[in-house]
Amino acid sequence: MSSPVSTERPDLAGFAARSCRSLGRRYPEEFRDDRPAFERDRDRIIHCAAFRRLEYKTQVFVNHEGDYYRTRLTHSLEVAQIGKACARRLRLNEELTEALALAHDLGHTPFGHTGEEVLNRLMVEHGGFEHNRQSLRVVDELEERYPGFNGLNLSWETREGIIKHKSPYDTPADILADLMPGTVPTIEAQIINFADEIAYNNHDIDDGLKSGLITTRQLEEVELWREAHEGITARYPDIDPDRDRHQTISALIGLLIKDLCSATLVNIERFRIESLEDLRRVNRQVVAFSPAVAEKNRKLKQFLMGNLYRHYKVERMRVKAERCLTQLFDTYLRHPTLLPGKHQRKMEECGRERVICDYIAGMTDRFALDEFKRLFEPYERV
Repeated sequence: MSSPVSTERPDLAGFAARSCRSLGRRYPEEFRDDRPAFERDRDRIIHCAAFRRLEYKTQVFVNHEGDYYRTRLTHSLEVAQIGKACARRLRLNEELTEALALAHDLGHTPFGHTGEEVLNRLMVEHGGFEHNRQSLRVVDELEERYPGFNGLNLSWETREGIIKHKSPYDTPADILADLMPGTVPTIEAQIINFADEIAYNNHDIDDGLKSGLITTRQLEEVELWREAHEGITARYPDIDPDRDRHQTISALIGLLIKDLCSATLVNIERFRIESLEDLRRVNRQVVAFSPAVAEKNRKLKQFLMGNLYRHYKVERMRVKAERCLTQLFDTYLRHPTLLPGKHQRKMEECGRERVICDYIAGMTDRFALDEFKRLFEPYERV
């Protein structure tokens, strides 16, 4: 059997993470094949239950509103595609990048960020709730697939990237002492922060246009969109509206990837990052857009916040979701015997509130809505 070194991409940059230099796993294991560590992590994530549930968890539009709209699963796949595109250009470790992309939302609640806000409020006296921390809890404790330990027993670098994921909606919280709190993660992990943002900005534009909540006329006010759109119409003056939308979004993603990789290389050279050890020593975020594109991207996000995320139809669903999850939590708290026996048995060890929080966080939108019906509608079968 060949060594892990021989199966890893041979042209990785000096500053890329390498499976053969991983700080290892929490529990020793004997493996049946020679897959590199980060490739194995990616495969374990894809096959876990929490990953499958992302198919029915909200991105912006609740699952039952239409089959077209993005879910947490399709979002994670788009983040992986964008992250790997950046990793290839920067000669980073694509397997670690992909593993982090696919894992970054494993701990997300039903109903998007509304669900996270509700659970954090309900858990304020019991340790709170933050979805990066919950994602790490999923891969460290909640998945039950292997003999001898709970969780997926992922590599140290993958676990570090999960807890240190950062975006406008979440920041690292309660980083465990063994995961170097206060230290920047690998460049692969930093890439995922931006791949996440590129993905949700652009697919939210697509979903927003498809739903009719925003229009292309409104988007013409946004400089980034206008630049990408002008390039498409100049090349295809007679293009139909649907193809125009798809091509403009594709062009915008390409523009952002190109700028991100260029600006990141400038930073790597500026701080003389030649190895992962250099990155830890310098301890700076090196992945970034150029200042000009960062400002344009900020205005794009500002547009989406004002015109899509705060649209009255999205707000109506947010209020419904808040009511649904709050009532489920309060009812389970008063009547814990309503929970499946497996979860009741964990209460003495983990605490009633944390077990209920784990149970609700693991729900899909569809399951949460069905559970609401089962518990509160008298004629609904239980």
